[in-house]
Amino acid sequence: MIMDEKFWDDMHLGNGSGWSGNPNPVLVQQVADLKPGRALDIGCGQGDDARWLASKGWTVTASDISSVALARAAERAEGTGDITFVHADYVAEAPAVAAFDLVTLHYFAIPKANPAAARAIADAVAPGGTLLVVNHDVGADQEWNGIKPSDFFEPHGIAELLDESWTVEIDETRPRTTAPPEGAHHTHDTVLRVRRLHRAPA
Repeated sequence: MIMDEKFWDDMHLGNGSGWSGNPNPVLVQQVADLKPGRALDIGCGQGDDARWLASKGWTVTASDISSVALARAAERAEGTGDITFVHADYVAEAPAVAAFDLVTLHYFAIPKANPAAARAIADAVAPGGTLLVVNHDVGADQEWNGIKPSDFFEPHGIAELLDESWTVEIDETRPRTTAPPEGAHHTHDTVLRVRRLHRAPA
């Protein structure tokens, strides 16, 4: 199974109006104490998180590989804040370096075979900024649409790629506070929140 643009376009076409319209609860909890600045929402889907960030004063760049998702996100975001939607695959290409005060990824698949992509996403965080990575806590032997979760980075695996210029603030598994999507059975999320230091350690 190849998770390319067609794969995600088909997912969003099949999903119809199945998106809740609400931001991810972990995002709301983890960003509440941050000063608004420039945010990059990677894998923004239909824009629920991007709209919430913009409503809180963030200047948001929301990216997705799916043009279907972006079209729906842009339609729903009219008049809701400062959001720029970008058609991009940040597994295959790197975002701008040190350009964002917050980079957030919710349920975004980065292959373990491509650690350079994970490092490039982290490199998009400006000094003093925050990287927030959230994923489903699922068994390594489970499959979803023919996809093995064990082939992709968990948040803790991304933390292991970071150097001493980062401070780990949260690296844990926690119960979900909302029901999982229809057809899914995961009850916990894995959460990584790390802050980039203003300067590298001596």
